[in-house]
Parts: sequence; structure tokens; C-alpha cells
Amino acid sequence: MALSAVQVGFGLFPVFGVIAFQPGGFSPLGVGTWRIAVGAAVLAFLAVLRYGRAMLPARRDIAALVACAMLGVAVNQGLFLVGLSRSTPMNAGLVMSLIPVFTFTIAAAVGQERFSGMRALGVVVALGGTAPLLLTDGLNGLGAYGLGNLLMVANGLSYSFYLVLSKPLTRRYPALVITAWSYVFAVAALPVFTVGQRFTPDPGMGSAWWSLLYILAIPTVLAYLLNMFALARVRASTVAVYVYSQPIISGLASWVVFGERPTMAMGLATPAIFLGIWLVSRRPPPVHAGIDGFATWRPTTSAPLDPPETAA
Repeated sequence: MALSAVQVGFGLFPVFGVIAFQPGGFSPLGVGTWRIAVGAAVLAFLAVLRYGRAMLPARRDIAALVACAMLGVAVNQGLFLVGLSRSTPMNAGLVMSLIPVFTFTIAAAVGQERFSGMRALGVVVALGGTAPLLLTDGLNGLGAYGLGNLLMVANGLSYSFYLVLSKPLTRRYPALVITAWSYVFAVAALPVFTVGQRFTPDPGMGSAWWSLLYILAIPTVLAYLLNMFALARVRASTVAVYVYSQPIISGLASWVVFGERPTMAMGLATPAIFLGIWLVSRRPPPVHAGIDGFATWRPTTSAPLDPPETAA
């Protein structure tokens, strides 16, 4: 139940984001500023409440936490929100589902995971599936949504680097502490976020305020806490199945709210991306298994998609 609530919370994030960005509403980085500031305050408060002085990091870990803050919060959220403003919720849900593929690839490159032939094939298939989303104008260029999708692909890469970088920290700190410090250190990036941005919508834009409230309460805080609760209690293979639900939730919600319909590019990309995720997430046969695959690695070190942030 908790995992289902998490996926619904993150799956609806792109829809509420687009509502917040409507003409007269918030700017993308304005929403990012709100999210970083509120997330830092709330998550730090919860971490202090739960762990007290034990949440203070060792000096040797500060540089890693600052890097986590930049990759997992500041850069991640900036790229996602700007990318979403130039794309659609359906595209966002689909692109964000690539995060397990990116994470496994980076983890394998640094020796945290082990490649197998099947997983290598999965990476190639999933990444190949992104081509229709990026080349939305065919071979002529990025097209209408290509740039936004490209920014969200970069966001997924940034978040995946964060997951890999933060994994060693999980041996010394609880997940909530790592995420709280990531948000706190990300506050240093707010001057970049605030230049020329809209932090309040025009008068009468109640829907923009309600959307911001949803983004702050659900993907930023509540869904993360539920995700941490669920990951400690269910099998990792069960968690892997839920990767597929987020783009479906985003797509259905966007269809209901905005009337968005799947495009030919989505039709071409979806089977390849889902097949690639499945291949990457498969557990190798025991005879070949030295290190468990991505499906058995629980990246509990961060707030989810945003995807959040699924994300963001």
C-alpha cells in the first residue's frame, strides 16, 4: 500500500507541475526554489527530531554530501522542472523511468555492480528507446518537445550519479539524514535559482498555489517518507515492478486533466524503454552472480522521483 501511494504521489508530480507553470503561474525555477527551501527545513527538522546530534556528519563526508546536494537536488530539480516546462507529463513519466538504467550503468562503471550480457543488452535497448523522444522532429532536430525531454534525460543522469555517490554514505548514515543534508547544502544553489524567477502567481491563480502545495507536501516530503518505510519492508524485486507504474500514472492523469494523447514517438519509445528496464532489473543466474543486480539494490539514499523529483 505504501509503495502504491508513493508511485501515485510521484506519478502525479508532472501534472501538478504543469498546472503550476501555467501562464500567470510560477516559473519552473521558482517552484524549484520553493521545493529546496521547504524540503531543507522540513527534512532537517525531521532528521534532528529522529536522530538528534547523531545526524551531524563527519568532516570527511561533507564534500560527498555537498556533491550529493548539487547532483541529487539542485541540478536534478533544475533540469527536471525546466525540462517539464518544455515537454509534457506523459514524456516526463516515460523519461524518468530510465533512472534505474542510468543508475545501474554508472554503478557498474565504478564497480558497485557487475555487468552481464543481458543487462548490457537492456541498457542498449532502453537508451535506444529514448531516440524517438529526443528526435521528435525526425532527423531534422529536437522538435517541439525534444529539448525538454533531453533536459529530463540529463536530470535522470544527475539523479543516478547522486544515487551511486550516496551509496557509500548509507553505511554510516540513515537515509533520512543523507537526504536532509542534501537539501540543506542545496540551499547554497538558491541564488542561481532565484534570478528573474516568479515565486508567486498572479492574483486569482488558486490552482497554481494548490499545485505548489501538492508538490511541497507529497513528492518533497510525504512520498519520500513512505518510500523509506516501504523499502525497509518489501522485497527489492517487488520494488522493481513499481518502476513501470509511474509513467502509466503520469500518462493517465495527463490524459484526464489535459487531454494529452500518446504520440507516435511515445509508442515507439515505450516498449523499448520498458524492455530495457526489465532486462537491466533481472537478477543474474546464481552461478554467474557475484554481486546482486539492480533489482536487489535498494537505493534508499534519497527522496524518490521527482523523481520525485520521481525526482526530483
